[in-house]
Amino acid sequence: MNYKILDFENHRKKEKKKESLSSSRAIVAVQVKQTDELENILTKKFLRFLSMRAEAFQVLRRKPVEGYDISFLITNYHCEDMQKQKLIDFIVQFMEDIDKEISELKLSVNTRGRLVATEFLKQFI
Repeated sequence: MNYKILDFENHRKKEKKKESLSSSRAIVAVQVKQTDELENILTKKFLRFLSMRAEAFQVLRRKPVEGYDISFLITNYHCEDMQKQKLIDFIVQFMEDIDKEISELKLSVNTRGRLVATEFLKQFI
């Protein structure tokens, strides 16, 4: 599975809110490239599972930016409270872990499918 960071921009709400110099926001949105239908299904299910637990990850958005699979919201608070390099490392490691986990799930599903098919075909031999 490949993934690509498609959007990294300073984001300012166009709504009628007070903006101050200390309220910068950055959104990192990632679209995961799926190579086949099984990977597509596993990715959607796994990312939905993670988004339901978004509060455990301080920068993960519960609902991703429209058109993307997963997104992170980094505010000025996060930049002050955490080290910037640690934030970047977290996001990169998080995406690598997602890639690894989905690959393992895909192998598990394929192995299970192969075993079930073998058992089913034994009836006809």
